[in-house]
Amino acid sequence: MTETATAPSGPLAKILTPSRASGLRTSGTTLASSLLAVIIALGISAVMLFITGKDPVTAFTTIIDTAQNTDKLLEMMRRATPLIFSATAVAIGFKMNLFNIGVEGQYLFAALMAAEAGSHLSLPGPLHVAAILAVALISGAAWAGISAFLKVRKNIHEVISTIMLNYIALSFIQWLFNSFFRDDSVEGLNIKTTIIEESGRLPDLVEGRLNSMFIIALVVVAIFWVVVYRSTFGFKLRASGFNATAASTAGISAPKMTVIALLLSGAVAGLVAMQSVLGETHAYGPSATPIQLGFAGITVALLGRNHPVGIVIAALLFGFLDSTSAQLQLADVPNSIVKVMQAIIVLTVVIVNEAAVRRTNIKTAERARAELAAGSGA
Repeated sequence: MTETATAPSGPLAKILTPSRASGLRTSGTTLASSLLAVIIALGISAVMLFITGKDPVTAFTTIIDTAQNTDKLLEMMRRATPLIFSATAVAIGFKMNLFNIGVEGQYLFAALMAAEAGSHLSLPGPLHVAAILAVALISGAAWAGISAFLKVRKNIHEVISTIMLNYIALSFIQWLFNSFFRDDSVEGLNIKTTIIEESGRLPDLVEGRLNSMFIIALVVVAIFWVVVYRSTFGFKLRASGFNATAASTAGISAPKMTVIALLLSGAVAGLVAMQSVLGETHAYGPSATPIQLGFAGITVALLGRNHPVGIVIAALLFGFLDSTSAQLQLADVPNSIVKVMQAIIVLTVVIVNEAAVRRTNIKTAERARAELAAGSGA
């Protein structure tokens, strides 16, 4: 009996579209290694707390008690929302073997453009919100498009260009805001753009606790999963990232995929601050718009292994740790310790996962050699 090939075919397709059993083994290994890493990280955190003179039992008891508080769980989801967008933007680049460090500049530029456009529009509710989101998507993609152009046309590595564009974005945004977009009627530390009308605001899922952007974040992650893992485009994206030379042999244009990947990454990055613009402050302002979410997204993407489900779980974990920081401070655990705990978790997960991946690769190579030897003997 002969086996029939299924599309896509070829050596590259075999690697990128493994069997269901292989996929389950890989997912199981990743999940087990991640759980092991978190347990190890908690152990290291306990030792660190003890060394610094803090009571680990009190700290972990506080964390467990916080997990049973509904308001804190809603706060966790609120804090996780921008991290989901940011990590997804980073993960899109990673799938193409691109390191988009420029999410920070992309989302801040998009936030300013979207807030300014939204304040001048007068449309029915759904259209107004949709228009603001569209401006955010386009603005984020446009800023990322600069890196795409430099990568494809000038062969400038995206890490260099995106880092530099972060600095350029901050200065450019400050100039635009102070020169053209600032609401002159607002003074002091709360300076911002003109407030967006009621029709351009997203409703809360839970009044004052959780905004509708959380649902949009989950939808974006679901689309990311379908596009990357269940579409021809996603196969081309991963193939180009895995081996550009082999992909070009199969008729896939790596430069084209590079441009598309960075544009999509930038577009998703443009949504990072939309929870603030559409659901909280309804404007852009230096003190009103959250910062550092782009760099946090890199951490979340790495922790989530660039997988949609992993990203959501990692974002919720970081959101939970952030939401417990106030309670931990009441328990005499400084906020800096919480940040260190986050870093320990990420480092441990990366190390343990890398060890698990290497072990899996060794076993796969041994299995392939055994099959090759058996075939030669036959």
